[in-house]
Amino acid sequence: MRKALAKRDRDDLRPEYDLARLKGGVRGKYYKQATAGTNLVLLEPDVARAFPDSASVNRALRLLQEIATKSSKSTRSSSNAKRRATG
Repeated sequence: MRKALAKRDRDDLRPEYDLARLKGGVRGKYYKQATAGTNLVLLEPDVARAFPDSASVNRALRLLQEIATKSSKSTRSSSNAKRRATG
């Protein structure tokens, strides 16, 4: 009696489901469809504490992008100026 109860406690499947009919499932079959058009990013816990919501993450990333773009343009223009001076 005890074994039957223990087995039933471990089994989450309802008794009315026929396991023979549930065969053939494919893991991740609709994964690509479900993630199409989304850009989900998981943050490490320390980063998540610094950026509590998506607005703060977007603000920080836009600022970083702006700085990187300005830095890249600055680096290119200074290297072009050096080439003109030496060329």
